[in-house]
Amino acid sequence: MVLQLERTPKVEALRNYPAGTLERLAQLLAMGATAKADPRRECFYEVESDSEVFYVHISPSNGRVLLIGIWPKSSISAMDFHSTKVA
Repeated sequence: MVLQLERTPKVEALRNYPAGTLERLAQLLAMGATAKADPRRECFYEVESDSEVFYVHISPSNGRVLLIGIWPKSSISAMDFHSTKVA
């Protein structure tokens, strides 16, 4: 799915990420970014850039974006990894 917010969102973070990281995420969301909804948590998404994946919560009441985590983009998402069962 493509996730695009109507205006550049206010992005906050749980950790101390560089300002550039928050700005990249805000730009991605304003332009439209590939995203996966978390099937276990409402309003949580993995948002992909060319090289990174951002795990975010988007408040349905005020549209604020909370950056929870970030990791390098790979072939498997964190949600796919955690839903995989080991036999």
